[in-house]
Amino acid sequence: MACFCPRPISLNRFGPCPQIPQPPRIIANPQQRLKRTRKFITLACQTNPNLDDTSTKERLVVEPSNSKGTSSPKDAAPPSSSSSSSSPPGLPELPNKDTNRKIAIVSILAAWGLFLSSRLDFGVSLKDLTALALPYEEALSNGKPTVVEFYADWCEVCRELAPDVYKVEQQYKDQVNFVMLNVDNTKWEQELDEFGVEGIPHFAFLDKDGNEEGNVVGRLPRKYLLENVDALARGENSVPHARVMGQYSSAEARKVHQVVDPRSHG
Repeated sequence: MACFCPRPISLNRFGPCPQIPQPPRIIANPQQRLKRTRKFITLACQTNPNLDDTSTKERLVVEPSNSKGTSSPKDAAPPSSSSSSSSPPGLPELPNKDTNRKIAIVSILAAWGLFLSSRLDFGVSLKDLTALALPYEEALSNGKPTVVEFYADWCEVCRELAPDVYKVEQQYKDQVNFVMLNVDNTKWEQELDEFGVEGIPHFAFLDKDGNEEGNVVGRLPRKYLLENVDALARGENSVPHARVMGQYSSAEARKVHQVVDPRSHG
């Protein structure tokens, strides 16, 4: 027979289970990451391999721990003194003190030689040419061709061409006579009219018999004078530049600077 209970059977109620908090993990270096190791198997091959005698070697490679990819100081090899002192590969070696001293000496000698050569060229004056020149009467009687230059001390073009005339004269002085006639000297009035001198410098080229083969007047390249003198030295019947005129000084200014000096050949 069934029996009814006035109070229903109730299930036991269980309260929520409280979670026990775990203590925080303490990391010595937050940026430190776990090192991962990899194993590589390296096979060592011999010159004469033997199938029965093979060996394997294991090598541990430790990846860098930091994020920049740099190895730890313990793993890095210490730099050698030779690599730190020498220059980087691919760059030329710097000259030493001895090389610099030799370069300085050569540069000084070259500059000094250039200075001396320029002084020798520009140091030649009309007075120097006059001192080296042959007297006009002697030049007409020695049987050599002659170059007669009509000039003046106040002539700027004459002074500029003096170094070029000196070089040509030194080259052909044994074969050709060089005469300097100053237009300010009244002694040469007849020669001025004879050669028709209107501008200076005036170069008259005479053969060995005293006949005029041509003339060059004014500022012109040195090759004109050089080629004409070379033709005279080789005994040519004519000169390549027989009638050439450049920038010159007017011979009319000689009347202001005239000097009476019959004893002078200049």
